[in-house]
Amino acid sequence: MSSTFRSLRNFNYRVWASGAIVSNVGTWMQRTAQDWLVLTELTQHNATSVGIVMSLQFGPQMLLLPLTGYAADRFDRRKLLLVTQAAMGSLALGLGLLTITGLVELWHVYVFAGLLGCVTAFDAPARQTFVSDLVGESDLSNAVALNSTSFNAARMIGPAVAGLLIASVGTGWVFLINALSFIAVLGALRMLRVRELHAKPLTVRSRGSFVEGFKYVWKRPDLKAALLMQFLIGTFGLNFPIFISTMSVSAFHAGAGEYGVLSSTMAVGSVTGALLAARRARPRMALLLGAAAIFGVGCTAASLMPNYVLFGMVLVFIGVSTQTFNTSTNSLVQLSTEPAMRGRVVAILLAIALGGTPLGAPVVGWVADRFGPRWALGVGAASGFAAALVGLLYLVRYRGLRVFVDGGRLRYSIDEPRQAPPYVSPATAVQNAVLDEAEEESSSGV
Repeated sequence: MSSTFRSLRNFNYRVWASGAIVSNVGTWMQRTAQDWLVLTELTQHNATSVGIVMSLQFGPQMLLLPLTGYAADRFDRRKLLLVTQAAMGSLALGLGLLTITGLVELWHVYVFAGLLGCVTAFDAPARQTFVSDLVGESDLSNAVALNSTSFNAARMIGPAVAGLLIASVGTGWVFLINALSFIAVLGALRMLRVRELHAKPLTVRSRGSFVEGFKYVWKRPDLKAALLMQFLIGTFGLNFPIFISTMSVSAFHAGAGEYGVLSSTMAVGSVTGALLAARRARPRMALLLGAAAIFGVGCTAASLMPNYVLFGMVLVFIGVSTQTFNTSTNSLVQLSTEPAMRGRVVAILLAIALGGTPLGAPVVGWVADRFGPRWALGVGAASGFAAALVGLLYLVRYRGLRVFVDGGRLRYSIDEPRQAPPYVSPATAVQNAVLDEAEEESSSGV
């Protein structure tokens, strides 16, 4: 089997991936339908309202951070995912029933978005770190990239199907179909061979366990740089429900079908970026820098496109850079973090990536309403360039980045990263100190 798909040799990963792709298609269908419902049926093309929905859906990632990462490290991740996935399916069912009966109002969407955000806050860290339980450390980077490939392959299918369904039967049925799609991932979780999971020892509950995650990150310049880059792009750049919907309606005067196609078009680039990431053994900071800079260039170009077709072509370009950045950041953070801290650090990553949306989405929505969608894309472009600058400063300060001309060509070199010291929890440090003291007393004959 090709190295790009090597994780699929693992039975548990194959089962998980099969269920996840079905659920991911449903998730993208719901996202598309929800944005269209708010933008065209419950408001008069109000992008700020779409931004508020995004804020409510992603805000809990930040607010519940003290609990979500710890839960991923403390509890059985498979059982935790069974609970969260079932809850997400129930919420999709509830919103679907309200919509098809004609009772749905804007505040209903706000409430369901907030509840979904709370459940997702616990689901996301567990789901991201569950990958290491499925395949182990050696194939972790590949499995993370294939997960992103699955998610974005669903992104190609889901929005386009949602657009067709919205035009033919209405948004409510899209929500109901998404509710049914959770049966696939719940079945996959039940089918896993539990004895073959690479489960890590569960974290023992202790005071300050949440703070330990921040202390760990604070001592790691590489993690701080990667998380800051993710914050900038995640907060002000990854607002494509606003970018694409407002460009479709305001700039190109397109309908629901065209909107769905544009969302799927961007996913073509995202799948390409995820597959390219799957071939890499280990991502590097220089890759994050390049992807962030290309993202900025892509958003700039998209803001200048004169018609629907050219805009869609640029979205493919943006999709490659976006997925390269997101997948590489996820892999770099997980592979650079001690297993005992991985759940908490990934929760911080997700809180920054998704929790920044409550800050950025309303701002981007306001810019789209006040100055137009093209200026909103300009905000996204600025976030990419700012993130690239952060990566550049890290490489110069901590990795000795040097740029020179060799044989008439511009080249660069960087130092190898220093090996991070192994993580030792405060409780373990005290225990080790007691044991060392006992050994010293024993060896001295006391």
